[in-house]
Amino acid sequence: MAGNARRPGAARKTSRKGPSVGTGGHRRKGLEGRGPTPKAEDREYHKAHKRADRDAGAALPPTSQRARAGNTGAPGTARSAATVTAGRRRPRPGGDVVVGRNAVAEALSAGVPATALYLAPRGEADDRITAALRAAQDAGIPILETTRPDLDRLSGGVIHQGILATLAPFEYADPIDLHDPLARGVPLVVALDGVTDPRNLGAVIRSVAAFGGHGVLIPQRRSVEVSAGTWKASAGTVARVPVAKATNLTRALEDFQRAGFFVVGLDADGDVPLPQLALGTEPLVLVVGSEGKGLSRLVRATCDVVVSIPMASAVESLNVGVAAGIALYQVACQRAVASLS
Repeated sequence: MAGNARRPGAARKTSRKGPSVGTGGHRRKGLEGRGPTPKAEDREYHKAHKRADRDAGAALPPTSQRARAGNTGAPGTARSAATVTAGRRRPRPGGDVVVGRNAVAEALSAGVPATALYLAPRGEADDRITAALRAAQDAGIPILETTRPDLDRLSGGVIHQGILATLAPFEYADPIDLHDPLARGVPLVVALDGVTDPRNLGAVIRSVAAFGGHGVLIPQRRSVEVSAGTWKASAGTVARVPVAKATNLTRALEDFQRAGFFVVGLDADGDVPLPQLALGTEPLVLVVGSEGKGLSRLVRATCDVVVSIPMASAVESLNVGVAAGIALYQVACQRAVASLS
């Protein structure tokens, strides 16, 4: 007889598989992993982390070292030692970021509202790093040190060159704001139709700034937005070129037409070669489509004229930023000639 049948309650009970009632699934939770082990320098209790803290300020540019030491009277240090945090600080996600030495220095020099400037220790100091530090100190922006893995995480994989600035959310302009650029010359706006690469947006913004454009128009849906890649590709010129966001691109283009603009589409299958465009001296909205797909059907139907860039060899399409730069240069040349006559 299985068990001691003479003793009440001594008989064996058969168990069922799986967690019993009231366990809350502890057995299942016990099988879940806790993720990869952090690096030694990222663990506060590890000696490698303490060693890195001791050496954190050794390679900072002179302006940052003076601020760390509290030498507020030294040239180029407009802030106290409290503005530079000793040790390393883990960046907090949220908001937009600007990465890269040129982009950060240009953005901070232009007065972009930054919330913090992060530097990787043991980085190579140059004029751009120094300019970014000086601009951050003058504006009262906290300067913090952090690890390169943290910069990699916060930049989303974009090459940051050991420097990163966190910004408040980007403030887009209203399309109506681009209708009248006041006394800055004949209006010239570039609209993007279906462009999704932030680097292309940055390249277009940079060309707009170079050739006298007044703003960039993007649709609200299925389109690129200003991001870290945009800031880097534009070399910080996002700070000087308004970027407007339209709820509906076709309706926004129609509003521009009612305001006196001509809408010129740029497409590989355009009817008019770009050098033959006769509207360069008029208020223009230059619409650039996505690489490969070109202009959408409704946007193309809204355009007053669709032009193409003549090419010597059989190339399927040009990069969006390159195509926009060529068209903007052509318009700038026409306006320069007209101003001399």
